[in-house]
Amino acid sequence: MVAAVASWSSMGAAQAQDAAANWPSKPIKLTVPYTPGGSTDIVSRTVLDAVSKKLGQPVIVENRPGANSTIGVTQTARAPADGYNFVSVLAAYTVNMSLYKKLAYKPGDFVAVSHMADLPMFLFAANKLPVKNAKELAEYGKTHPLNYASSGTGASAHMIGARFAQENGLNAQHVPYNGSAPILSDLMSGQVDLLFDPALVPMPHAKNGKIKVLAVASEKRWPGEPNVPTMQESGFPGFVMNSWVGLLAPKGTPQPIVDKLSKTIAEAVQSPEVKDKLTQLGFGAIGSTPAQFQALIDKDTAMYRQIIETAKVSID
Repeated sequence: MVAAVASWSSMGAAQAQDAAANWPSKPIKLTVPYTPGGSTDIVSRTVLDAVSKKLGQPVIVENRPGANSTIGVTQTARAPADGYNFVSVLAAYTVNMSLYKKLAYKPGDFVAVSHMADLPMFLFAANKLPVKNAKELAEYGKTHPLNYASSGTGASAHMIGARFAQENGLNAQHVPYNGSAPILSDLMSGQVDLLFDPALVPMPHAKNGKIKVLAVASEKRWPGEPNVPTMQESGFPGFVMNSWVGLLAPKGTPQPIVDKLSKTIAEAVQSPEVKDKLTQLGFGAIGSTPAQFQALIDKDTAMYRQIIETAKVSID
């Protein structure tokens, strides 16, 4: 990797541009640090398959799950910075910077490529709670103990639940689970009170009246569920907290290649075919510039650090 970085850094601007013009000349490797068939895997494959067609080279996907994505991310940090190695990450990437005391990589080991898609997080509640909206829930939680579920310590659902509790002075206990099926079962039976989660799995149960959907923590209402108000509309100004999927490259990857790939991703995710498929999965197509994605990473890293420190969350 050092040799590759040195090689690229010694190039002049014109040479780097020429290299980008001829890129890619061979298959591109994408590491997905989650299991096959999950939402991150499906979104990454959907987007990069469209990118592959535009670039005329295959994208070879390798799933390297484990340790809250840190195994696959570490592998990419150590890969050659030659424009042929990339990793897809969730918002959990920014959580891990504060969640783990020791990581085999640091933020400076990567360059941002693209914020590919957003994943709105909805607030679901058990029917047993005598509330009709998020504001009533916050008021109820000030005088009644609550618990909120997530798929594990450090998951997006954990972080957003912790923030909701912190900012509203709630006595709310985190309950980590292993998988969504037991969470929904316990939410429907009233064993757990709250869940922040994407729409795809819980929403049908809300429409069947088995649980309540109170709000969505996105900037605007989700087009697929226009009747669900945002947290901000529900009386929580500034409460915007999506999960997301983005693409990183090892530090030293030539910027012209990063820019070319970022532009290609933006074109791909806004195509009707890809955009519709992402919507069906509960994601919103984005396709940002590298600078915009880096700004999001920096913002979320700071936000999650504060949440983790306040809630005294630790996984080590």
